[in-house]
Amino acid sequence: MENLIALLVAAPLLGAAVLLCGGRRLDRSGHWIGTVLAAASFVVGAVLFTDMLGKGAEDRALHQKLFSWIPVEGFQADVAFQLDQLSMTFVLLITGVGTLIHIYSIGYMEHDERRRRFFGYLNLFLAAMLILVIADNYLLLYVGWEGVGLASYLLIGFWQHKPSAATAAKKAFLVNRVGDIGLSIAIMLMFTTFGTFAFGPVLEATGDTSEGKLTAIGLMLLLAACGKSAQVPLQSWLGDAMEGPTPVSALIHAATMVTAGVYLIVRSGAIFNAAPDAQLVVTIVGAVTLLFGAIVGCAKDDIKKALAGSTMSQIGYMILAAGLGPIGYVFAIMHLVTHGFFKAGLFLGAGSVMHGMNDEVDMRRYGGLRKYMPVTFVTFGLGYLAIIGFPGLSGFFSKDKIIEAAFAKGGTEGWILGSVALLGAAITAFYMTRVMLMTFFGEERWRHAATPSPDEPDVEPAAATREPHPHESPKSMTIPMIVLAFGSVFAGGLFSVGDRFLHWLEPVTGHDHGHAPVSATTVTAATMVVLVIGVAVAWAMYGRKPVPAVAPRGSLLTRAARRDLLQDDFNHVVLVRGGEHLTRSLVYVDHTLVDGVVNGTAASMGGLSGRLRKLQNGYARSYAVSMFGGTAVLIAATLLMRAV
Repeated sequence: MENLIALLVAAPLLGAAVLLCGGRRLDRSGHWIGTVLAAASFVVGAVLFTDMLGKGAEDRALHQKLFSWIPVEGFQADVAFQLDQLSMTFVLLITGVGTLIHIYSIGYMEHDERRRRFFGYLNLFLAAMLILVIADNYLLLYVGWEGVGLASYLLIGFWQHKPSAATAAKKAFLVNRVGDIGLSIAIMLMFTTFGTFAFGPVLEATGDTSEGKLTAIGLMLLLAACGKSAQVPLQSWLGDAMEGPTPVSALIHAATMVTAGVYLIVRSGAIFNAAPDAQLVVTIVGAVTLLFGAIVGCAKDDIKKALAGSTMSQIGYMILAAGLGPIGYVFAIMHLVTHGFFKAGLFLGAGSVMHGMNDEVDMRRYGGLRKYMPVTFVTFGLGYLAIIGFPGLSGFFSKDKIIEAAFAKGGTEGWILGSVALLGAAITAFYMTRVMLMTFFGEERWRHAATPSPDEPDVEPAAATREPHPHESPKSMTIPMIVLAFGSVFAGGLFSVGDRFLHWLEPVTGHDHGHAPVSATTVTAATMVVLVIGVAVAWAMYGRKPVPAVAPRGSLLTRAARRDLLQDDFNHVVLVRGGEHLTRSLVYVDHTLVDGVVNGTAASMGGLSGRLRKLQNGYARSYAVSMFGGTAVLIAATLLMRAV
């Protein structure tokens, strides 16, 4: 079976090569080629998963070495894959949700003249993401990590004729490069500390390594995770990335790419377990980000940007859980999987709404769409109930477990983290209810405001306008939404019955129940209370009274949240302006000090040589006088030495 592992990557990689190099002759069939090869990768993953289930928990890991990448003395790097319970979970999520999004894109991108290239980029992304999660060493993981960054750049900026999309792609690329530096430094530190990059030897040797070195490695890994997973302070790119086509938002910014940081931390769990300071920083980053993203999501009128804030917040929950150590590793991955279902469904639902509304994204121009888009309404509604943690749905099981694990951390830290997680649950219920009410309920506000009519579907609107005529999306778009809705409803319960998911991952991640100061029943009751409060506040603000067509000025916090809590302003003042001043200072030092010393030395030598050159005047009498003077000096020196 281990010989099949490479096929997971080979299928989408082949699709990317064929679609991007095959030329226009594949324009009519390219979308089918990309979808079939994505589905083929999922089938291979399902076969490997079935075989894995037939083995004992300790015998499920598979390894496949393809070749030695860098075979030199003291520096061995292999292209080798490792498939265990953790990587298998990601394989099924990436290929399963990825295939559904490929199918959805067939309808969504139907009229785009560059559809073949779009599917080539999607296949490239799947291949890179699969390399990332099945690599058996950090160096090969880095290859997948960079490949994901490249593919996301291409997909976010796919409609590069839009300046906003081109700018968003560049911003995502640059911010992620900051995080990538952290990963590269971590890999260098690993090699100098352990002499290898392979997961097994590195993670097994943590017990014999100084805590200081492990803390440095852990913090660099966290920096990398912050970049890919849009966590504070590298979160500024995620909202702008919504400029890409909606399937990109669903695939990259909901189900796969933004979860890469969570995978990296959980896979490196042994390092963080031995470096409690780094682990504490992970929990702080997760706690801050889950509130940051939730607050931003409350103030956005753009439906995709509201969901982007939600993604940031939910990934914050996962990072928080991963920072709790063995208490939270399993629950971080469990929420990651359930989030993949309901958030991908929510984004695809948002795309379906846009499809029927002339690509309008402003929720203040929606309203009353439930009767025009019944399938979209039901599937989106189930995703909404799942993400707010409605009892019995997927989010209820996974997010509640994270809140319980936070309290189980114990002490003051546990109370603070648990309270932050509860507050985040309340805000989640508020902003997601706001999205539901503004989109599917209330007055049909779109009747009073014509929306821009695009030159072609799913492209930046042109100047002409027409009134939208809401309608349900084609089956190629609704069927993936229905499948994801089933995952939103049933996945969490399926994982929780008999602690199936815990027993599945425990051999890889380990697990510690901790010592919770409050019972699980109390946590569940508190979660339900804050959920009801969040929904009630949203209903009072957006359900009981008409939604104004123009957003009110709002409070100071609201205005700041509309501007992403001033994150771009902060980056501009501290990083851009600071970088400019630093660069100017370095140029000044270079010109005045470094070049001054060099140029001054050269000028001094030039002046000295000029003066010495005057002694060489070409007259024999001058040379005779200098010889006589030199002889006189030597005689005088000799007599003086004898006298002494």
